[in-house]
Amino acid sequence: MEIKVCGPGCASCEKVQKTVEAAVAAKGVKADVIKVTDFQEIAKLGIFSTPAVVIDGKVKCTGRVPKQSEIEKWIG
Repeated sequence: MEIKVCGPGCASCEKVQKTVEAAVAAKGVKADVIKVTDFQEIAKLGIFSTPAVVIDGKVKCTGRVPKQSEIEKWIG
């Protein structure tokens, strides 16, 4: 599983990264968590509001910090 955390590195983006990592650990799944800070790369994913979470190529949320329980549902 590949999880991309997209954003410029602001406080909200950092919080999303930590929340994603906590959700992955809680579920015990194997996932590569990748931080994407390049705006061109983010735009190619169809994202225009950050922070955003992309799991296996599918945009799960944009413009907000999701709850850990939400992320856990997304990763199964």
